[in-house]
Amino acid sequence: MTHPVSRTILLLDIERFSDRDDVEQAYLRRMLYDVTDRALETAGIDETLRTRADRGDSVMELIDANAPVTALLRALLTEVPVQLRALNRMASRSAQMRLRGVVAGGYVAVDDLDGWVGSDLNHACRLLDAALLRAALRERPDDFALCVSDSVYQGVVRHDHPGVPAADFHKVTVGTKNGPLTAWLHGPVPPAGEDHGERGAGEAPGGSGDRPAPATPAAPGTPRDTEDTRNRPAPAAHRGAPAPGPVLDVNGGSVSFGGGYVAGDQHGVSGGRVTGDVVMGSKTDGDRS
Repeated sequence: MTHPVSRTILLLDIERFSDRDDVEQAYLRRMLYDVTDRALETAGIDETLRTRADRGDSVMELIDANAPVTALLRALLTEVPVQLRALNRMASRSAQMRLRGVVAGGYVAVDDLDGWVGSDLNHACRLLDAALLRAALRERPDDFALCVSDSVYQGVVRHDHPGVPAADFHKVTVGTKNGPLTAWLHGPVPPAGEDHGERGAGEAPGGSGDRPAPATPAAPGTPRDTEDTRNRPAPAAHRGAPAPGPVLDVNGGSVSFGGGYVAGDQHGVSGGRVTGDVVMGSKTDGDRS
């Protein structure tokens, strides 16, 4: 293994990459490389100052510590949103691309299998996969959400360099399996207590948006006949036709509609117009309030 060296770590990840088919994924990967290359070129970071690793739906760049981090952040905050806006404006819905990004710093070594290792790199990957960053991107009207590590904020962002406004970054705590990480999110922070899962808007819990949410269990002590009718379809009307509106299901007793009298159990009373008093229960003489 090589000696650990100081590097700036850039990670960019495509939102909902696994929802696309193979052709769409191949296209999005090409676009991700183009966006990354243009942003780094804008920052003045050429290929001699960086090493790239492919992570499928994301790209990882290890950038020489001598490359300007301010220029990198400025390019990410300006050039990347412009590129994504232009790309998505002309793309079909399935080919549109939205990105999460992380900039971190630390020491990285190369092992005997040419893999990159280091706790700082692990922390950067955890920030990229954080539910909070995913939620932040879902709420953005634009197509990019950026988070920086605490070391990048303290060393660069907080000094309020031109094009990198410190006031636009907000301190957040990201929970990971190795404990909480402090980071700084660019733009609004998702509300506390919000579900930060990967589920799409309008999707029923536990399934895709095309499936209805599962039936809600009846409360303890609810009679079985009541429980069984809570979520079943409305009974069919006369001659098997579906009931067009609300269904009246009377279990026992009798019903009087506008002077008429209905006795026994009646299910699926529908259609027509009901006028006058509706009496539920047994037929009795005299008026009841």
